[in-house]
Amino acid sequence: MNVWGVHNNVLTNELTDEGFISIGWDELGGLTEVLGGREGLKSRLSELEPDAKPRSIAGQAGTLVRFRDEMQVGDVVVAPFKPNSTINIGVIASPYYFEAHAPHHRHRRKVDWKQIGLPRTVFTQSALYEIGSVLTVFRVRNHTAEFLAALNTAGGSVEQVSQAVEKEVVESENADDSDDEPRASRIERHTRDFVLEALHKRLTHQEFEDFTAALLRALGYQARVTQYSQDGGVDVIAHRDPLGVEPPLIKVQCKHHTGTIGSPEVQQLIGTQGAGELSLFVTLGSYTRDALAIERQRPGLRLLTGEDVVTMVLENYDKLPQRWRAEIPLTSVLVVSDAAED
Repeated sequence: MNVWGVHNNVLTNELTDEGFISIGWDELGGLTEVLGGREGLKSRLSELEPDAKPRSIAGQAGTLVRFRDEMQVGDVVVAPFKPNSTINIGVIASPYYFEAHAPHHRHRRKVDWKQIGLPRTVFTQSALYEIGSVLTVFRVRNHTAEFLAALNTAGGSVEQVSQAVEKEVVESENADDSDDEPRASRIERHTRDFVLEALHKRLTHQEFEDFTAALLRALGYQARVTQYSQDGGVDVIAHRDPLGVEPPLIKVQCKHHTGTIGSPEVQQLIGTQGAGELSLFVTLGSYTRDALAIERQRPGLRLLTGEDVVTMVLENYDKLPQRWRAEIPLTSVLVVSDAAED
């Protein structure tokens, strides 16, 4: 059994809803019709891309061979989910097939998803670095134990999955944490993971409320942490007016965890929203579909995910007080672009 990483930046919820993985290159038609193995694919790609460099053709052919020929039923798939930067893990359930009637990404394999929406904080940074490969389809070689531990804890809570992965990490040492060159996209992902992990592991819930207020102030709001306990889920009050007497008033609820927020918690915050007031939910995790549906239907409600928070931190880092920059030490550098040729 092999463990594979698959990146898909085109399709989103349909991957988990319909249970499959997919790649592009639709213009090739069904890959089973292309004979001659890797060389046959290279020849076909060269016909379609006469100006492409030989190295590019060889790399594309390698991806197609891995997806069509090398993946096997029963192999494990680790699929980073870009919209909310979580990780899905499943088991390949079918041979390669060509979905001719699909609008795009017609090269597919059925997958039985076992874990959906796992926070990236479940895994070690070196494991995340490995699945940050620039390739579309790649073998996971150095950190398979972590992903298999998560797979085998299907049905458990995020905390139980984290404990299983941590136990596996303690019992096994990864000899090689260098999986590829540190190109721009990988360094950016590493930085985002570091910020999320720092906010999750270095701050208490109360400190996260203080940090959220500081982040809102960095964005230009007046913000203060509430001092009373019977607040109906309101942790921070924010507003534009320096005195806080003019609308709109923003009521903020903070959840200092990387799990998934459901509709009941969102409804609780909405219940505090008065006329002319706005509501903001801030978490380091993500939201269920039901919760996101409420956001779409409810004026004056905004749901911030962990990725949203990280983006705001990176965009407003210099405006944050030194206290918080000390917890999240970052510096600006120039890095090699993903487009650079070796």
